[in-house]
Amino acid sequence: MVLGLSLSAFTMVHVIISLIGIVTGFIVLFGLFGSHRMPGMTALFLLSTILTSVTGFLFPFDKLLPSHMVGIVSLVMLAIACVALYGMKLSGAWRWIYTLTAMIALYLNVFVLVIQSFLKIGPLHALAPSVPPSEPPFAVVQGLVLVFFVIAVIGAVRRFRPA
Repeated sequence: MVLGLSLSAFTMVHVIISLIGIVTGFIVLFGLFGSHRMPGMTALFLLSTILTSVTGFLFPFDKLLPSHMVGIVSLVMLAIACVALYGMKLSGAWRWIYTLTAMIALYLNVFVLVIQSFLKIGPLHALAPSVPPSEPPFAVVQGLVLVFFVIAVIGAVRRFRPA
């Protein structure tokens, strides 16, 4: 039981929150290309991504795992993004700091999605059966995700100029 929910129910809630964070994060990312701030969608992205990392720490564990390290890095990035957006109002360098840190948090969420997909989805797991996945198909997908995010984040940092 976690927060009064069975482990499977809590896992489902965690996954739903994660998917909301990923979908809203991509909407925010593409909004950045057009200098659209989208305050409501951005708040939902940041909140759901924070909740994703926080709920990840509520699963039972005996030792610090790589997933916890990803969660810690994500929470640090999200804290900086929130300060840049809500505290510093994107003034000066805080504009690119927000863009970079928020999108790193989105990348980390997608990074974990890819890992979990290879662990939980049968056909993908058959391509990379080790735990954690380490076979070439997994590496190729993670590499493509990384390249996409590097290009997208550079583009977002260059193009995001809110009024």
